[in-house]
Amino acid sequence: MRKSPRAPLSPEASAVISAFSLSRRTLMRGALGSSALAATGGALAACGTKGQTQTAETCVSEDRSGTEKTLVFSNWPLYVDVDADDESKRPTLEAFTARSGIAVTYNEDINDNNEFFGKVQNQLAGCQPTDRDIIVLTDWMSARLIRLGWVQKLDRAKIPAVEKNLLSSLRNRSFDPANEYAIPWQAGLTGLAYNGNVTGEVRTVDELLTRADLKGRVTALAEMRDTMGLLLQSNGHDPANFTAAQFDDALAKLQKAVDSGQIRRFTGNDYATELAKGDIAAAIGWSGDVIQLAFEDEKVRFVIPESGCILYADNMHVPNKAAHKANAEALIDYYYDPVVAAEVAAYVNYICPVEGASAEAEKLDPELASNPLIFPDETVTSKAKVFMALDEATEKTYEQKFQAVIGA
Repeated sequence: MRKSPRAPLSPEASAVISAFSLSRRTLMRGALGSSALAATGGALAACGTKGQTQTAETCVSEDRSGTEKTLVFSNWPLYVDVDADDESKRPTLEAFTARSGIAVTYNEDINDNNEFFGKVQNQLAGCQPTDRDIIVLTDWMSARLIRLGWVQKLDRAKIPAVEKNLLSSLRNRSFDPANEYAIPWQAGLTGLAYNGNVTGEVRTVDELLTRADLKGRVTALAEMRDTMGLLLQSNGHDPANFTAAQFDDALAKLQKAVDSGQIRRFTGNDYATELAKGDIAAAIGWSGDVIQLAFEDEKVRFVIPESGCILYADNMHVPNKAAHKANAEALIDYYYDPVVAAEVAAYVNYICPVEGASAEAEKLDPELASNPLIFPDETVTSKAKVFMALDEATEKTYEQKFQAVIGA
């Protein structure tokens, strides 16, 4: 079991989201770096999927779960509990097999959303099997697959634990309001970061973008949804439900910060090294990355802005033509047992999406259970928003506008 390192953080971030060297977002961005490809070429090319949409009627999937007690689960690396004495063993998966009789082939073969999209795009567009029964993808890619009709609708009667225990902050998301296609595996936050060795506390997005002592010492993320989500909130708008005019207002605010020289550059996860060294004073960043830095230096801190933060999740899907949908639903439901969820949370240290897991975590580690960024309290959830799902045309328009401002 992997425990949370104990590093003093800002009031909201008094403990740890991530205990391993690469966060979900680090992995997702690391393959693309800070180049324009992260939000333009690769992402926009992948959007060009006209004529490739499917429906339950055009792409019929046969479920062989009744006769085949097996499933294939594709996930990100380092994203499930591992036995401390034998890293080839994954205790909760083994317990699921013992309980259900369903053998699980577990693959850590998702390292980047766009890369994985490219890997399965032809099969899903052509209503062909991907040889996977569960895949885990980040919100914006989840929204795209749902929009394209490439994932199966789940039988809610077969996932009662999800119905009962899914955190309220992860319900009713715009891209899957009924939680029928995308079930959160783990979640995280986008907010602010600063290095207290070289600057004072940074509490708001407006401070980040205008404070004179930070000029030229700030970075922001090249991921449109993260940076623009925070700016929308700083203008008093809801990133889960905003207008084109509100997006443009937030973009104008960003343009002003770029033109003034306040923002040094836009990055992928490579801001973390600069922040740790004090080469930059503050940044828009991902909680897991920043908190890892706090393990080494308690003056590097993650902050939930006063106006709010962005909540993202990596979601479980059953792709079209998956042959073991009922088996997959059994596994999804199993991981929403608070006892099981607490075991996973104790290892991965991300935001646990399961209500009631904190009480079970108390038995494993009281500090883990009291961590509001693993088991969010009202202070965190009231400020966290999921970025609005976009149709293909709007996504392309917003990305192009954003890229023009950041100079990519």
